[in-house]
Amino acid sequence: MNFRLPDDITVKALEFGRECSPLLVIDQCIDRPEVLVELASECEFSPPKQAFPGVRAVAPEAYQAYLALTLFPHLAVALQPLLQTHFSLTGDRVRFSMCHYSLVTTPATQLGMIQRIPHVDSFDSQGLATVHYLFRKPLGGTAFYRHRKTGFEVINESRKREYFRSLEAENAGPDLPESGYINGDTPLFEQITRQEAVYNRMLIYRRSSLHSGCIDPAFVPDANPATGRLSINSFIDIL
Repeated sequence: MNFRLPDDITVKALEFGRECSPLLVIDQCIDRPEVLVELASECEFSPPKQAFPGVRAVAPEAYQAYLALTLFPHLAVALQPLLQTHFSLTGDRVRFSMCHYSLVTTPATQLGMIQRIPHVDSFDSQGLATVHYLFRKPLGGTAFYRHRKTGFEVINESRKREYFRSLEAENAGPDLPESGYINGDTPLFEQITRQEAVYNRMLIYRRSSLHSGCIDPAFVPDANPATGRLSINSFIDIL
């Protein structure tokens, strides 16, 4: 099975926040996205070790090959080295540390504390993350945040100690995050931008950016990949 670059693919290069973090928004990012949904229905999903509020399954090898051999070379070469210039990266090889289907299945009332606030995927300023939306219902996109007390929008190695010390102190105070998914401004975090979930849209951003899914309080978990909040999430390094 081979996936191809659609003729109507579009790419927008954006920056957000005071720290001008880079973001790519890619619409119509793969041909036959419905095949990815069909393949997800054949997968065995299981809870991950990380704090993701749902279940995951390994994405098809053909999808990883498409990203590594077709989509990312397109961004790196055909689009005036967009990948390198927008993210200030060097290198032309792609390495995956994760490429999984993700299906949000945790009710808002059952979220742990760490799941109620924005997160970073790693403290590596060079590592990239992608989210590829594979649902059509209005189940929420992705938002990026600023931590009010520190002003941090990015949490890297040099900032993580200060950030987590501040967060620990705040979580013991009156602004303790309420039960439920974060979906907008709170006493501890300011939402600085958001991207809506559009079927077959992919976002590419730095793994160290504070972010979270935009999940409405009325969200009803659905464990069916064909009808639930299904995406493919990847962690990628450019070598």
